[in-house]
Amino acid sequence: MQTILIPTDFDSTSVNCISSLCKQLPEQELNFIFIHMFKLSDRMGDLLMLSRRNREYKYVSQSFYDQCELMKQTHPQIKAIKIEFFYGSTVGMFRDYLENAGVSQILDPSFCSTGKLNNNSIDPGLLVQRSGVPVININTNIPVTALPKRSIIEETETVETLLAEA
Repeated sequence: MQTILIPTDFDSTSVNCISSLCKQLPEQELNFIFIHMFKLSDRMGDLLMLSRRNREYKYVSQSFYDQCELMKQTHPQIKAIKIEFFYGSTVGMFRDYLENAGVSQILDPSFCSTGKLNNNSIDPGLLVQRSGVPVININTNIPVTALPKRSIIEETETVETLLAEA
């Protein structure tokens, strides 16, 4: 089982890299972690409430969630897709996170949409480069059919409706 970390700004097209990775690793069971990185605040109140933060999830659109669900339905080798946020700016903190999350590879940030979500967003490139975890690139020689920007789910249906029918 491989766990691949994908730095992102949660643009709905960011999910398209999953198809390429699944084709590159056809015999592997895969977990994906989409992550955005924020510098750690130095305010005491922010530090005390860090474990209870959930306001960053407002940056993740329903379209992004829909695309993730569509990928899981399209590629049976995907066991999980997670959305997480990393707070910190040191290599040591990032390595600890990677070890605790069981990350085996990181998608090269140059293949990702990694724009800033707010003023505390940081560029993942340097942390990824210094992490010591293998960096995977997308093989551009493998043909991949990108998913449409809209999901195949009708606008009036939700993912929950589809799952309830299953």
